[in-house]
Amino acid sequence: MSRFSKRVRLSSLALCLALATGGCGGRPHGVLTPQPQTAGTSRVELLVATTRSDRGAAPGDLFTGERGKGLAFADIAISIPPDGARQIGEVQWPDSLPGDPTREFVTLRADLLGQQEAARRFDARIVKTPKRQALVFVHGFNTLFAEAVYRLAQIVHDSGTSALPVLFTWPSRGKLLDYGYDHESASYSRDALEHVLHMLAKDPSVGEISILAHSMGNWVTLEALRQMAIRDHGLPSKIKNVMLAAPDVDYDVFSRQIAEIDERRAIFTLFVSREDEALAASRRVWGDKVRLGGIDPEREPFKDALAERRFTVVDLSTVKSADPLGHGTFAQSPEIVRSIGARLAEGQTLADNQSGVGERLGQVATGAASTVGAAASVAVSTPFAIVDPRTRENLGDQLQRLGEQMSDTASAGADVVSRPLH
Repeated sequence: MSRFSKRVRLSSLALCLALATGGCGGRPHGVLTPQPQTAGTSRVELLVATTRSDRGAAPGDLFTGERGKGLAFADIAISIPPDGARQIGEVQWPDSLPGDPTREFVTLRADLLGQQEAARRFDARIVKTPKRQALVFVHGFNTLFAEAVYRLAQIVHDSGTSALPVLFTWPSRGKLLDYGYDHESASYSRDALEHVLHMLAKDPSVGEISILAHSMGNWVTLEALRQMAIRDHGLPSKIKNVMLAAPDVDYDVFSRQIAEIDERRAIFTLFVSREDEALAASRRVWGDKVRLGGIDPEREPFKDALAERRFTVVDLSTVKSADPLGHGTFAQSPEIVRSIGARLAEGQTLADNQSGVGERLGQVATGAASTVGAAASVAVSTPFAIVDPRTRENLGDQLQRLGEQMSDTASAGADVVSRPLH
C-alpha cells in the first residue's frame, strides 16, 4: 500500500471520528435479525427473489451487493409501527438494534428458501389474495438488500394494496462510486427477472401481475420485458400493470426497447420529474443524454411518442415529499403511495433509495470514476458529511477509492517514465 493511500485511510478515520456524534453510521446493517412481534403494529409479508450472493453476508444482512451464481429466494416479514407514530411514506430505521417496534421498522421473519419451497409458500398466499394479484418491485441504484426489503414493506403498507408483494433485488453494492458496477449488475440480472416473471405468468394460481420499477431498476425491467416480448411474441396476458418510476434509462435506448414490447397488453404508467437531481446527475455521467424519468411529457418529441404508445404519464415535478432531491417521490409522497393500492385493486392506471445529499451531488463529478472525478466527488461530498450520516458513512469509501486511484495513477506514470524509448 502506498504512503498516500495509507494517509487517505487514516484521514478518513480521523474525519469520521471528528464529525460523528453517532459514529460513521447511517446505512442499515444487521436489521434483518428476527424479533418478536409487538401488539398494535402492522405486519407485511413478502417473498424475495435475488441475484445477490449470500457469501460472506452477516446473519442480519442475509445478502451482500456481490453477484450470486443463480437465483436465491427468501421469505421475510416486517413489522411497521402504528401510523400515529410515523410519517407515511418514510421508513423508520432503528436507531440501534434490535429496534423499537412501537416507533421503528423491525424484522419478524427472514428465512432463506430453495425455489420449490418459495413457490409453495407463494402459492399458499396468492390464492388468498384478491384477484390473486402479485406486485413485483424492482429497486434502483445504490440500494442495500435490507433497504430494498424495508422500502417494499413501506410501499405495500402505505399504499394499502392487497397484492402479494414480491421483491426482485439485483446486486447493488449500495455505494455511490459503484454506479458502473450497479448498472452492469442490473444487466447481469435481466435473464433472472425474466425467469421470475415467466414463473409467475405460468403459475395457474396467479391471476394478475403488476410491476413497479424504480430508478436503475427500470433498466433491468425493460430489458427483461423486451426479451420476453421477443421470445414470446408479446407480453404474457397476466402482466396487467407496468409502473416505471423515475426511470434512469437513456430515452433513446428506451425508444428501442419499447419498440420490441407489445405494450398494448399491459397498462404502462410512467412517473417523471424534472426536479429529480439524481437523474440530472446521471444524465451528465452518460454524456448528457436525456433520462426517461427526467423528461417534460408536454414537450416534443416525448408527448406524441408516449401518446402513440398509449403510456399514462404522471408528472411529479410539483409533488412535495420528504426526499430533498425528488428521486424517491413515488414512494414518499402520501398521495402517490396511497393511490398505488387503490388503482391496482381497481385494475386502473395511476393518477432509493437513500443516498446522502452530498453523495447525490457528488455523483455529478464522478464521471467515469477517473481520479479527477473521484477527487471532485470527495470535495463535493465532504461539507455535507457534517449533517448527513449517509454521506458520512460512504465518505470513507470515497476517500479510500481516491487513494487507490491516485496510487495506481502514480505507479502507471512511473512505469511509463522508466520505459526506454524506441
